[in-house]
This record gives sequence, C-alpha cells and structure tokens, in this order.
Amino acid sequence: MSIAFLRDPEGETLEDIPERPISPHRNLVTPEGLAQIEREVARLERELSAAQQAIGETGDEEDRLNLLRIGRDLRYWMARRSSAELVPPLKDSGKVHFGSTVLIEREDGRRQRWRIVGEDEADPSHETISHVSPLARALVNKVVGDVVEVNSGDVEVVEIL
Repeated sequence: MSIAFLRDPEGETLEDIPERPISPHRNLVTPEGLAQIEREVARLERELSAAQQAIGETGDEEDRLNLLRIGRDLRYWMARRSSAELVPPLKDSGKVHFGSTVLIEREDGRRQRWRIVGEDEADPSHETISHVSPLARALVNKVVGDVVEVNSGDVEVVEIL
C-alpha cells in the first residue's frame, strides 16, 4: 500500500488510530479458529482494495480514515495468522485440554458448558472461553469429579465432552 494513502500532504497521520494489541500468550487455535482468521484476512483484503479504489475516486478524508482502520485490522489478523499454532482435536476425553468442551457445576448448582478455544475465537455468548481465562486455566488437566476454585468459588468438572 502506498504511504500516500496513509498521510495527508503535511505528513501528519489523519487520525491517531492505535494498533490493535497483540496478546503475549501463545496463539493456540482450533481448526475453526484458524478458518476464522483466514476469513478475516480475506475479508479485510477485499475491503482494503475497495477502500483504495474509493480514495482514488473521491480523495475524501473519511475514506482515508476508513483505509487506515482497515489496514490496522488487516495487520492484526495477518500477525495472528502468522503466529497461529493449530492444535488438532484430541481424541482423549479423560482430561480437560485445549479444544475440550466441559460441563461444570458451580456452588449454586448452575451448570454451564464451555469449550476451551483460542483467544480470538472465544465468545462466552456461544459457550466458548479463551484458554488463558482463569476458568480454562483452572480446568486444564482436570478429570470428571475434580473441584477447582475460580474467582473465590468452587467449580466441579461434571463431564468432558
């Protein structure tokens, strides 16, 4: 990408758009997580091309800001793709591990199902948690019946799916 698209004529950036922070943790990903990263890179590459074309047609400042945002996000996802460590599904369901789906029971009797996944694919609304979350860290290598303390409360491993 040409630097002309990123700076105004005086050489100042159009807006301070900070880079997206990259986690210091290992970038473990499930096969689904790697596919998600690939989709994001492809989508952003398409958006970048369209944004470059829009700038060529209009030269509008908002188009330039959009280009900066897309470029930032593309750099993030490309970094995540290059550092991704694919963890294939493990057949052993005797212990909780990365990629496991675990049914837990909390002290108050609530049962929750969580799948332990990579940071970028974690979405609690879809029952997935990051492998670096306190709950996931406490559950890894546990077996059915184990009780762990998380956030001042006990959690029992009921089932490993």
